[in-house]
Formats: sequence, structure tokens, C-alpha cells
Amino acid sequence: MELPSKYDPKATEDKWYAWWMQNKMFESKPDSREPYTVVIPPPNVTGVLHMGHMLNNTIQDVLVRRARMMGKNACWVPGTDHASIATEAKVVAKLASEGIHKTDLTREQFLEHAWEWTHKHGGIILEQLKKLGASCDWNRTCFTMDENLSKSVFKVFVDLYNKNRIYRGVRMVNWDPKAQTALSDEEVIYKEVQSKLYYLKYYSPLTPKGGTEESRPRFQTARNSSYQLLKELANKAKTNPTDAENLLWIHLSGKKLQNYKFRRQHIIDEFIVDFVCLAKKVVIEVDGGYHNDPEVKKADELRTAILGGLGYEVVRFTNDEVFTRLDRVLEKITGTLDNAPLGGWGAYIVVATTRPETILGDTAVCVNPNDPRYMHLHGQHVIVPLIGRSVPVIPDEYVDMEFGTGALKITPAHDVNDYILGEKYHLESIDIFNDDGTLNERAQLYVGQDRFDVRQQIEIDLREAGLLEKTEDYTNKVGFSERTDAVIEPKLSMQWFVSMEDLSKPALRAVMDDVIELYPPKFKNTYRHWMENIKAWCISRQLWWGHRIPAWYMPQGGFVVAENEEEALKMARERSGNPNLALADLRQDEDCLDTWFSSWLWPVSVFDGINRPDNPDIRYYYPTNDLVTAPEILFFWVARMIIAGYEYMGDKPFRNVYLTGIVRDKLGRKMSKQLGNSPDPLLLIDHYGADGVRLGMLLTSPAGNDLPFDEQLCEQGRNFNNKIWNAFRLVKGWQVDGQKAQPAASAQAVEWFDALLNRAIAEIDDQMGKYRLSEALMTTYKLFWDEFSAWYLEMIKPGYQQPVDGVTHRATLDFFEKLLMLLHPFMPFITEELWHHIKERGEHESIMVAAWPVAGAQNPELIDAFEQLKETVAAVRSIRQDKNIPNKEALQLMVNGAVTYPELLSGLCNLSAITSVTSQPEGAVQFMVRTTEYFVPLAGKINVDEEIRKLEAELKHQEGFLASVMKKLGNERFMNSAPAQVVETERKKQADAESRIQAISQQLANLKG
Repeated sequence: MELPSKYDPKATEDKWYAWWMQNKMFESKPDSREPYTVVIPPPNVTGVLHMGHMLNNTIQDVLVRRARMMGKNACWVPGTDHASIATEAKVVAKLASEGIHKTDLTREQFLEHAWEWTHKHGGIILEQLKKLGASCDWNRTCFTMDENLSKSVFKVFVDLYNKNRIYRGVRMVNWDPKAQTALSDEEVIYKEVQSKLYYLKYYSPLTPKGGTEESRPRFQTARNSSYQLLKELANKAKTNPTDAENLLWIHLSGKKLQNYKFRRQHIIDEFIVDFVCLAKKVVIEVDGGYHNDPEVKKADELRTAILGGLGYEVVRFTNDEVFTRLDRVLEKITGTLDNAPLGGWGAYIVVATTRPETILGDTAVCVNPNDPRYMHLHGQHVIVPLIGRSVPVIPDEYVDMEFGTGALKITPAHDVNDYILGEKYHLESIDIFNDDGTLNERAQLYVGQDRFDVRQQIEIDLREAGLLEKTEDYTNKVGFSERTDAVIEPKLSMQWFVSMEDLSKPALRAVMDDVIELYPPKFKNTYRHWMENIKAWCISRQLWWGHRIPAWYMPQGGFVVAENEEEALKMARERSGNPNLALADLRQDEDCLDTWFSSWLWPVSVFDGINRPDNPDIRYYYPTNDLVTAPEILFFWVARMIIAGYEYMGDKPFRNVYLTGIVRDKLGRKMSKQLGNSPDPLLLIDHYGADGVRLGMLLTSPAGNDLPFDEQLCEQGRNFNNKIWNAFRLVKGWQVDGQKAQPAASAQAVEWFDALLNRAIAEIDDQMGKYRLSEALMTTYKLFWDEFSAWYLEMIKPGYQQPVDGVTHRATLDFFEKLLMLLHPFMPFITEELWHHIKERGEHESIMVAAWPVAGAQNPELIDAFEQLKETVAAVRSIRQDKNIPNKEALQLMVNGAVTYPELLSGLCNLSAITSVTSQPEGAVQFMVRTTEYFVPLAGKINVDEEIRKLEAELKHQEGFLASVMKKLGNERFMNSAPAQVVETERKKQADAESRIQAISQQLANLKG
């Protein structure tokens, strides 16, 4: 076959993918070989290819292709997920565009539209994966709602129900008011939003004065029998205050203490007090001279004790103190007020919330039992703003005293943590929301209004009622539905759940004991935390598209759980004792199962292991080998698959889990449609070729770390394609003389590259075995670009219009073939194309199943000797460049020491001679490579005067630099305070500068004679 002058990715990729498919290169059937199995993380059936898919599936293809080359029976199972919420949302939107509402249709009619949509759009993403080069066994393509997979789901549901693992009950769930369904945690996306923090007043329910004997707390007002007399005395005292009382009242009612409200001559129990702050239960008394009387003093002490017993703190001042030390008096009052707890009629607790509309469902306020501000309120009640509900103040260490006001409103029906506290303290749960996010009648106010409209209105109403202390701008994380982008509402709902605590134990041990290994292993701690704190799994969804829950309700009450209608009817007749019961008498549960309830069976169900646990496929392919997925579904999918594997197969579902990072743009942002920063993968492939894009994706994608994607990476991949192509055209374009003897330099180059290639193969095997794919690719990349193309081909290339000898040419093609094999998992298309150009191949031969290269002898001494050779060549070339000596002009090299590979050195440097010397010749430039000293005579090759000027300028610069370093090292303060590492760096600068100055001085001396 003739090799075109330019590489055409599009023509090559289309040709070879069609050839692979035609020759069934991806198909797998059980045989005597070792299996290598990968199941694709099933993308949504209505999805299209995005950058995350590109990364994930490129990694899978690399692993699968290498496994084939290692002689394994590689089976990569593709498939799609029915994606209940996403698909139903798209079908609903499509119907709405046609003027049809979901509620206008029966379930059966809606499902007809859903299947039509799925058949039209489903599988598009799998076709797109073929453009990437994905070598899946397409004959094994599965869909989570295929008949066998659906039967597996129902069988598992019934089995878990019969084991008392599945139950039905009212629990807190993530509720999507737009889709009107419960969601799993992984379907909730948390975003930072600009919100408000509303500070609300929860008042004490204590009755104001003038109430009845029964309703009026003793510590608040006098008893009816003495109240009228005390009121007359209090009014008289207000009319005739002392001068000291009058002065203090001016300040208590003034601006300095405007945060506190005082009453004067107020009645408490049987006493009239001078001043009181009821909100803080602080009494202020101003005593005249007669209080010095022992009898009055004793009465004062008794009065203070009684008030203290009623919860009041009494602060006393004399008239003289008020007149002469007023600032200190006010300072003491302020300090007492600031540190006093809340309490008493007119007192309130301030609670901060971002969702003021939920106060209508409050059933308690919670404080930390160790918080001194609220200790006196334990067991007391406060009033929920606006609706007047009296709720208890409960102490619990869940509350952080340092956060906010230290008091939390408890709404058990609309917050997960509140729900837990509600169960702990037997609080009522008041669900104030309808399924669509509007308020229901239990809210008492704003019935029928949307929750966000209520948020705006309730702020106004709270402020007008004097129940809103303040608002603040606040940034917080809010949960949004991944599918509809609606704000999630925590909500109590009747749902189906799986009890996970016991089921999860084998799955936890498997990862902790490295029976299943995570790459990178840093995710083990995350996995352990999730699994040790696992909660019941809500598996029901209020949707029509999906696996309908196999539970049927009977007319007389109760329900039966069965795999199908026939079994359900049989069970219902037995349980009811009514043999005449008809299927029409039963009502199947309206809800569907969480999509994950089907995908958690994926490694088993794709081989029909639930329905036929002993079939040949499940026995051969299970457990699978590697799973490639994203860390964000480590618990929601990976852990559940492990749980299902041990429960239904008694074994792990896979041996290794490779966790990819997130594809981000150059600014570090996650790629998304909303930001518009995600390129179309198919356009990238069209522009750069699939191999170029694959290379670009993997060059900077270590396991578990995010990929900082830049389109220039794809351009780098395309350039590498062209480098490979042009290198092959060069080698194939040489004229070959089979009779020509192999030059010594070529023999040495072949020996060196063979050792280098063997070392690289061993490194790549080690890196691939540790799932360091990015490093393995970089090792291969550098081996080809730097070592093979830049060094080896230059070492062995024949002279102008001269032939290459046959031995060297055959060795070079053999190297090229091995390099193509190492590159094939990463770049399948160009490697297949060139592999067929190396020599004639059989009709069904493919690089895909060619044997993976095996590392031979590495000869590290030889490799190191060539590294010294390369350093020498680089030094001579640097002198040429620095002195503007053309490459075509031969140089002489003098060496004080031994020279290895003189033939190669002469050819690579265009040397006329290599001679041995014991000292530096006059007029020669000196350089060192390790311990060997080299000299390049430059007499007649350079402008001496110009070179002297350049060297003198460089010498002046180096001397100035050395002076600045020495100044720093001579600074005693610097030497005593700088870290040892910094000082060492400066000393190294000194040594380098001194060495450079010595070398320049010697060169100047040689030039000047």
C-alpha cells in the first residue's frame, strides 16, 4: 500500500472502525482464555456525548485494548440507563410544546410517548462513542428496561421485601416540586446562592399584667388582691421621682441604651421596682440614704432574694453613685444587660433562618444545654411568629453555641436534621407544603401561594408585626434538582425504602481489605465514611417512566408484593381468602423505582445473572475486572453495585475501580452547558481526529485528579499524529541495500534503543498496572518523540542519497512496530493504519490483537553511556549556536579522558576529528560532561574581538551577581534568621557564579593569548 504524504484522520478512522466492526474484532464469547471484563457506566438513554463521557470512555478503551493485546478475552459491555427523571422531564416538555399536558393522558398513553421518544433518541450517545474509537461488544448492548433486566429488578425487589429489607413508610426525602417526585441524594446539586438571613423574634408566652389569677405567672405581676393598691403607689412614685431616679431614667430611655426597653415603677409580685428590663429580667434600684438603716437593709436583702428566686437579677446604686459616677453606673448596667439571659414577659429569643416561610411548620426551638444565655428557658415555651403557636424550648448539644444566635427553629417536616430531633423529642411534624411547592391549609397562612412568593410576603408581614429584628445578606448552599433545576424541598412523604445497614457490611469490608481496590486509594476514607453512616435508601419515585413498583393494593386493605400480575393475583386471593378476586380489583402502586435500583445490578444483570445465576456468561465474565467512573457516584452507584454483588453473587462485582477527575476549563471551572465552556466532542474529533483528542484528554488526566482541559492539548495530539506519520514516511522512504554492511554507529544505536525500549516497556507495564495511565502515555510519548525520532533516527539515517543497510532498516521497522503497539491503546486509528504499512498482513490481522511487547534486557550501563553521549552532543551543538557556527562546518573535538561511541559522536556533531589531550588547548572553548573535560578549538571560526566583548560583558554581569550574593551572605542578620535551606540556596548561587567567572576568565585568557 502506498502511504499518502499527509495523514487524513477522518478517512482513516471511518475506514478502520468499519473494518473492525465487519471483522467482529470487538466481539467476545466465553472460551479458554483469561477473561477481561468491563461494563460501561450506562449513560442516560436520551443523553449526548460530553467531555466527561469522552474522558471516561477513552480510559475504558485504553484498558480494554491493552487487555486484548495481552491475550485476554476482552469484553466491554455497552448500554444505556432509562433515566426516569431526565427522560420523563424531556417527554413532558415535548408534549407541552404540542399543547399536551401529562395530566391529560392516562399512564399507558404517556408511556407510549415515552417509548417513542426513547426509540427516537435512545442510543445516540452510543453511536457517538464509536467516533471516539470505543471498542465495545455492541452485540451485548443493554438497556436498563430490557425485558431480562426488568425481570431482574422485580425479582430483587421481591426478594428484598421477603427478607424484610424493603419497607414502606413516611420519611424525610428530597422533594422536587417541579417534577413532583422524591430524589436520591446524588440527584441533588448544591449551588452557592445569594440569600438573606432573617432574624425572627420568638416571644415568651407570659401573660401581661391584668390577666387572671390562673394565667398570670407569679413572678410577672402582683396578685389581684393587692394589684390595685400597688398600681396607685406606683403611679404616685412616677409622679414624684427622686432627682437621682429622674437623671438615670433620662439615660435609660435615651440613645445609649436604645437596644433595651425599660419600664419604671413597675410591679413584680408584691414589689414596686424602680426600673426593669423585662426582656432581660434585670431590675435596677436607686437607694436613698434611708437604705443605710439596718432594718431597711435587711428588707432590701429579702426583696433581692425574692426577685432572684423569680429569675430577676437586681443591680443597686446609691443616689450619690448616680450623681457622681454616672458613666460607671451606665457601664455596669450595660454589662449586666448584655450578659443577662432572655426571659420574662416581653422577652424573646432571636432565631436566624434563610427560609422564613417554614416557620409556619415550627414545633420547637432548640438551644445548646450548656449555653448560659438560655439555661433558664429549658422546658419553657416561646411563640412562633405570626401564627401564635406555643412551642417548647428543647436543649440539645446538636446546636452550635457559636453559630448564629445559638438558637435554632425546629421544623421536623421540612429539614432532615430537624426531623431527627423531632423523632428524638417526639415533636409534631407539620407538613405545610403541597407537592408543587405551594402552601397547604396546615400552614394556616398564605394557603395556595408558592413558597418563594410567600418568602417575599412574610418578610413584609413579620416586619409590620414587629417580629423581624433584622435581615442580612447571606451566601449559602442550596440543593437543586439535577434534572429540573428546581430548588429541593426536604419533605415528609410516604415512600418505599431499602434498609441498608446490614446489606452494606460485606461491601465495606471488601474495600477496606483491598479485595476491591480504589485508584487512587485516597477515596477509601470517603467510602468508609459513607458506608459507616449509611441510611435507608428511598427507592420510590413519583413518576410513570421506569420500573413500576411491583406492589398491588387489595380492596379490603393491605398489599401484596410479587414479580408480576399473575403472582400478585394468586397471592391476593390467598391472603384475602377470596378466590373470586379479579386483577381489576387490585391497584398497582403508582410509583416507579429509583433508576439506581436497576443500575446497581448492572454488572450482574447485563449477563442475566439474577434470572439465570448459573448461565455460561455470568460464570465466565463475573466478577468483572475494572470499573471506570466518577468519584461523585462512588457511594450512589459503585458502593451499591458492590452491595448487590455480594448479596446476589456472593462475590465482588469488579476487582478495581478507577476514579476519574472532573474535566475543567483553563480557568478551573467545571465544564457545563450553562457556562458555555464545554466544547462539542464531535467537533473536536472532526477537527483534530479521534486519536488527537484521546491523546489530549489523557496527557493531563491522572486518576482522581481533575483534568485542566485546553484545546491546545488536542492540537498537541494532532501534531503527535503527524510526527508519527512523517517519521514512518521517512523510514519507509529510505532506499535499502541488503548487501551493505551495518556501520558500527548504527549497530551501537540499535543496541542502545533496544535497551531503552525494553526499559520503557517495563515502566509502561508498571504504570498501567498501577492505573497511572497518564504517566504511561507520557512515557510512550517521550520515547517516540524524544528518543526514537530526535535521537535514534538521526543516529542511523543514511547519508544524502545513500541507502541504509538492511540490518538497521529491519531493526528500525521492528522498533516502529513495537512503538505502534505501545501507542495503540491510546491512539488506535493511526497505529492500525501504519501497522498494516510495515509489512503485508493477513486478511483478518489487526494490531488490536497483536501481542503486547514484552520487556527484554534493559542494559542500564549502556543506556547511561548513551545519556552521556547525548549530553556531549547537546554541549557541542550549544557551542555552535552560541558562536554562530553553521552545522555544515566541521568541528574538531579534543577530550581529556575516554570517549565512548566516537563514530556516533562524530556523525551527530559533524566532527572532523576527535583527539585526546591532557590540558586545555589555546583558543579552545571548554565544557564538562560529568567528569570528562572537552575542548572545541575555535581558531579561525569566530570573530575574536566580538567574542572577547561578549565574554567581558558576561564576566561583568557574573561579577555583579556574585557581589550581590556575597552581600547577602555577609549580612549577619540574614544569616541568623533565614532558614537553612535559603542560606544553602544562596551558597549554591555563589559557587555557580564563581565557577562561571573562572571559566569565562580562562576563555578570555585563551582568546587574548
